[in-house]
Amino acid sequence: MYAVYGPGTNTEARIQLSFEYRLFGSRHAADLPGSWRDGLHLAYTQRMFWDLRARSMPFRNIDYQPEIIYVTPSKVLENGISLALQGGLRHESNGRDGDDSRSINSIYIAPMAAIPLGQDRRLMIAPRLTFPVGSTSGNPDILHYRGNTGLFVQYGEENGWRLSATTRLNLSSGKGAVNADLSYPLPRLLGGGPDLYLFVQGFAGYGENLLDYNRSTTRLRIGFALVR
Repeated sequence: MYAVYGPGTNTEARIQLSFEYRLFGSRHAADLPGSWRDGLHLAYTQRMFWDLRARSMPFRNIDYQPEIIYVTPSKVLENGISLALQGGLRHESNGRDGDDSRSINSIYIAPMAAIPLGQDRRLMIAPRLTFPVGSTSGNPDILHYRGNTGLFVQYGEENGWRLSATTRLNLSSGKGAVNADLSYPLPRLLGGGPDLYLFVQGFAGYGENLLDYNRSTTRLRIGFALVR
């Protein structure tokens, strides 16, 4: 969960709530044989865009994103690199009707590599292919701006700076977006205090939210995160 605000092409704060739950298996069952079911997860993300400068300060758009995820067991190579494969079925919508209604269903596959770099630092790389499922009649050109290729990259330490970047790209139209998050534990920065993270976020490109999937925006926001 995080909340950020800053200058850009609009005046909205961005708030995100996320969780992921392992459907089967137990964290206390280390001595039990593994099962293919252990890789099944249920996840949910909700992104809210809050217009703080409007008189009534409404949430201009809220995106809802439930998904079912499957992650294969990690294979650790001799050099310490960890490999896995993630796939998922995702629904995205903004809960609106009429001309402002937006929704898309998709499946995706993402091979993942985690590379240890020493001193508790790690680099994670995960390219992604996404394929629409069902009708996109409410927003038939959404893939023109969103595309079906992407890349997630994360670098940092468990208890220090962490930089994450997510990209989307349509190779035919050249349109897409990049979202980057930089975080740092606030107690380490202040020498104590609440168990939060300083959180800086930048976005450039199309479709920061579903309502604006065909609109290009550039934002730089700063705020705080509960978890990362």
